[in-house]
Amino acid sequence: MKALKTYAEALKKIRSSGAGVEETSYYPALSNLLNDVGEELKPKVHCIINIRSKGAGIPDGGLFISEQLIDNTDKQISKGPIPARGAIEVKGARPEVDEIIHSKQVAKYLGRYKQVLVTNLREFVLVTEDATGNPLKGENYSLAKTEEEFWDAVKNPRKMASTHPDFEEYLKQVMMRSAPLAEPKDVAFFLAAYAREARKRVESSGGVAALSQLRLSLEESLGIEFEGDEGEHFFRGTLVQTLFYGMFSAWVLWSEDHPEENPPPFDWRTAGSYLHVPIIGALFAQIALPHRLGPLGIVEVLNWTGDALNRVDRRAFFEKFSANEAVQYFYEPFLEAFDPELRKRYGVWYTPQEIVDYMVERVDAILRDELNIEDGLANENVYILDKGNSRKSRCRIVHNRVGYKRMVRRASQSNERSVTRYVIRVVGGAELSHSRLGSTRDVRAGASLAVRKRP
Repeated sequence: MKALKTYAEALKKIRSSGAGVEETSYYPALSNLLNDVGEELKPKVHCIINIRSKGAGIPDGGLFISEQLIDNTDKQISKGPIPARGAIEVKGARPEVDEIIHSKQVAKYLGRYKQVLVTNLREFVLVTEDATGNPLKGENYSLAKTEEEFWDAVKNPRKMASTHPDFEEYLKQVMMRSAPLAEPKDVAFFLAAYAREARKRVESSGGVAALSQLRLSLEESLGIEFEGDEGEHFFRGTLVQTLFYGMFSAWVLWSEDHPEENPPPFDWRTAGSYLHVPIIGALFAQIALPHRLGPLGIVEVLNWTGDALNRVDRRAFFEKFSANEAVQYFYEPFLEAFDPELRKRYGVWYTPQEIVDYMVERVDAILRDELNIEDGLANENVYILDKGNSRKSRCRIVHNRVGYKRMVRRASQSNERSVTRYVIRVVGGAELSHSRLGSTRDVRAGASLAVRKRP
C-alpha cells in the first residue's frame, strides 16, 4: 500500500499547486508508482517514459525487465529493445478508459508491442489483441469511477491506500505478464543482447580451466586453431554464437515438432537433441554441459534466452520467416545486433529470395540452352563456387527448385538424403561443403552455424 500512498501524495501535490497540466504533469508520479512496484518483482520491471519509436509512434512509456537494461555499445543504444512487458498509454483523469482503449494510438501500439497498459490515472487496463488483431480488454482495476471521485479520494492518500489493498498486487500481475515477440528483429535484439552479456561474463569469468577445455574441443571438432589475440576473440565469439544460435536453431526445429497453439515450454537444455548436424550437435553438447557452463556464469543468461523464445508469437514470426528459411536468414539480424563489425568483416548480408531464385534459375537455363549441358546445374561436372554468404540460399534453391528431378537421376539413390548430399558436394563453400549434412532439415540447422575452416 505504500506505493499507492506515495502515488496519491504526488498527484495531490501537483494538482493542488495549480501549475500542472491535465496529462503530462502526472507522468513522473505514475512512473514512480510503477517503478516502486516493479522493484519488488523478479526480474525487476522498470518504467521508462516516452520510449523511442519502433515504427508505431512514441508511446507514453514502456515496461522493461532488468535484463534489458544491461550495458550496450553506442550503436546498440541507438536502436534499443522493445519493452518486454509492453507499452503504456496515459491520459488525464477526464477521458473514460474504454474510449482510450479503442483509440488509433492504442491500435498502433498493439500492432507493434502486442501488449499495452492503458490508464487515465484512476483506472488501469491491460490490453492485448484478440485472434483478429482487435483490442482485447484484460485485467483491470479502478481506483475511482469518475474524475470527480478520483480527485476527491486523492486528497486523503492514506485512506485511498487503505481502501485499495489489492491495487499493488494487480500492478504486479500486469507487470509480470510478458508481451509476446512477433517481429524477427525484436527476437534478434533479445538474443543478441543476451549473447553480448554471455560473452562479457565469459571474458570476465575465472573459469580458465573450463575455457581451455572448451577451446580444445572446438579446435578438435572444427579442425581449426585459435591463434593470438585475434584467435582468442574469435574463439569466444564462436563459443557464444554456437550457444545462442544453436539454441535458436533448435527452437525452430522444436517449433516444427510442436505446431499446437499452446505447446509445453521450450527447454534450452534439450537443444542438442534437435541439432541433427553431427558436428554442431556434438559441439553444442560439449558447450552446454552444466559443469562447463557453471564456472562461466552464463546459465542464468541462457535461462533468460529460453524465456524470450517462449514469448515469441510463432504464428506472426514464421509469417516473416518460414521455418525453411528462419535459421539461415535470421542470422543476419542476429549478427548485426550481436557484433556489427564481425558481420561486416565476414560479409553476412541478406539476399532477397527473388534474387536468389532468378540467379540460380538463370544460370541453370544458360547451362542447358546456351552451353548444351542437358542436366544444367545437375551435371556432375558443374560446380557452384560462391564466396558470398548467400550460398546457403543457393544450395537450398538448387535442391528444391532447379535441379531436384535431374539430381534424383544422378544420385545413387532416389531419396532426399542422397540428393541433399549431392547438392552439398557440388555447391562450393566452406560452411557447407565441410559439414556432413543428412537432410533438408539438417541443411537449415547447419547453414549458419558452421564456422570457417583453416586454409
